[in-house]
Amino acid sequence: MAFADSLKQLPRISHLTAIQLLDGDSTVVATIENKPGQAGSLAIYNHLGQIYGAITAEAARKGLELYAEHTEDARQNPGKHPNIDRLLTMVAEGRGTLRLKHIFATAID
Repeated sequence: MAFADSLKQLPRISHLTAIQLLDGDSTVVATIENKPGQAGSLAIYNHLGQIYGAITAEAARKGLELYAEHTEDARQNPGKHPNIDRLLTMVAEGRGTLRLKHIFATAID
């Protein structure tokens, strides 16, 4: 399935401003924002967090499937897709866990 088709199957993210990824020491190692160029990654990481409870090597493998054609582009061009690179590293090392902290959108009246 192509990346665009995968995104259509995932839960909506309009309620999120961002997701922060936290390592074992609760240090923020990355922030994925709900903005053009990152919204697809936000949807994938949000989905993985809902299904797996955290980003683990197993979740990373599923994430790489969801990224579809972009996964191969990331393999061929390290650094071009940092959110995919992170998953590739987790799969290659077979370890690591990142917790997700959701930053929710709020309405200001």
